[in-house]
Amino acid sequence: MTEKPKRGFFSRLLRALIVLSLLAGIAVGAGWWYMDRFAKTPVGGQPATIVIRPGESLAGVVMGLRDAHVEVGNAAEWQALAAMLGVRSKMKVGEYAITPDMTPEQILRNIASGKVIQYQFHLIEGWNMRELRTALKTAPKMKHLLPATSDAALMQQLGRSRIPPEGRFLPETYAYTRDSTDIELLARAAKAMDKTLGEAWDHRDPNSVIRTADEALILASLVEKETALASERPQVAGVFVRRLQAGMKLETDPTIIYGLGGSYTGTIRERDKLLDTPYNTYKRTGLPPTPIAMPGRASIQAALHPAPGDALFFVASRDGGPSVFTATLAEHQKAVAAYRKTHQQKQAP
Repeated sequence: MTEKPKRGFFSRLLRALIVLSLLAGIAVGAGWWYMDRFAKTPVGGQPATIVIRPGESLAGVVMGLRDAHVEVGNAAEWQALAAMLGVRSKMKVGEYAITPDMTPEQILRNIASGKVIQYQFHLIEGWNMRELRTALKTAPKMKHLLPATSDAALMQQLGRSRIPPEGRFLPETYAYTRDSTDIELLARAAKAMDKTLGEAWDHRDPNSVIRTADEALILASLVEKETALASERPQVAGVFVRRLQAGMKLETDPTIIYGLGGSYTGTIRERDKLLDTPYNTYKRTGLPPTPIAMPGRASIQAALHPAPGDALFFVASRDGGPSVFTATLAEHQKAVAAYRKTHQQKQAP
């Protein structure tokens, strides 16, 4: 008589536990479904950025998202999602892009993995140091330390004391992130030039008249400034090398322009060719004392692998056309006369 109530009690308790378990399962399932939908819903709105500062908590990140006009979800939902993804304590410093098609899950994973916005700086072949400094001033989101840093101080910071900066930075495209400094970018460009020049020097033409890697860099800068046509660079280098071997002056206009510095007016006058600066190759034999520009890889290769031939002169086209290479002074003078005639005809109304 006393066992029946016990069986009824345990039966009711079991049914209650089953119901509670089902309700809990439904609640958990509903919670996962809700969070999954939140995690995968595009945030919409307008493209924006968020900047994560050092030591910033997840709460600060969520506030930053609000400042970036991300209105999807509330703080508790973002916190819960970060916990589900295992990224609560993995917020990385940097600047991140927020686009309308991104989801909360993508945003949090990007921040946790450090997928920051990358900017690009294009260091152009043929720039001189003055032009490089000017271009760096306009690089967005960069800390500009260079305007307050002299060339000597810059090279000292880069571990290259008493080395002129001209020609020492490799022209190519460099990626950088928000708040990177211009000096950090130049340090990378200097290392890239060291590597490129070193590898080219190790594989140079064994019969080259060029004695050092620094001389190769100087010659490469002359080649860079004399022609924009990649196919002509070895030929131009060949002319310079043969003139060096013969003890002839290089007589290249870009060196005069470089020696004039800020006083160059856009036209080389006869008196400019008579001005005795260290860079006037109409007055002095041999290479100038430093590079006159930032040479690219192709010009460095040309300087160390000049094209064979007998040409000692060339007339460079100023409109992107081919240069005229000649072996004798008489041929060169004819080519100069023809160039001047064509140039005058183009300028005639």
